[in-house]
Amino acid sequence: MDEEISRLRAAGHPLRLRMLSLLTGAELSAAEVARELDLTHANASYHLRLLENAGLIEVASEERIRGGVAKRYRYIWRRDAAQGPPSREDDEVHTRAIAEELVRRRRSRADGPAIVSDAEMWVDPDVWQRVHDLVREASGLLHDNARPPRTEGTIHVNLTASAFVMGEDQ
Repeated sequence: MDEEISRLRAAGHPLRLRMLSLLTGAELSAAEVARELDLTHANASYHLRLLENAGLIEVASEERIRGGVAKRYRYIWRRDAAQGPPSREDDEVHTRAIAEELVRRRRSRADGPAIVSDAEMWVDPDVWQRVHDLVREASGLLHDNARPPRTEGTIHVNLTASAFVMGEDQ
């Protein structure tokens, strides 16, 4: 992959966002990702290579299968979260992919209560800092406790959050 393409641009595709989510809770091979997302093995392998080349996922292990080698991938989300700020253009590409993926997820949500919040307002800096810390804590709690797909006793959930200070001209 061209080194000039940023990490966010590589992740700025709804299918690759889904792959990152899967690989947070489990180390999976391309064949397993393909089965879970109903893709061809070739398509899953292609997207996994893009994510690996961008440094978003890593090979967790390799195993010999029928004379070949199957790589198992994982996403270490804390490493991704620690990267420097993206360019505005890359951030917009990533945000658009998240928005598209959120629409898909909302269509597949179960009946029952959901938290939906959208806010653009003025608050005290201390309130903002508390909200920021709570959102970071909630995200960390979910990522750190993610399990492989369909693990007995688990539920399939979504958390999409975007929290930031607005520019002065807004």
